[in-house]
Amino acid sequence: MIRKLKSGQYRLYSAKKDAKTNKRKNLGTFDSLEAAKKHEKEIQYFKRH
Repeated sequence: MIRKLKSGQYRLYSAKKDAKTNKRKNLGTFDSLEAAKKHEKEIQYFKRH
């Protein structure tokens, strides 16, 4: 899940909430939406290979 921050950057969060904190994990902050989408795609690839 990608959210836009007030600073104009984009942050990638995990799809599932953390059981302990009941919040989503921060998976990185990026300057552009394209960079965040690229990293999300890389994570999905890594999880399945």
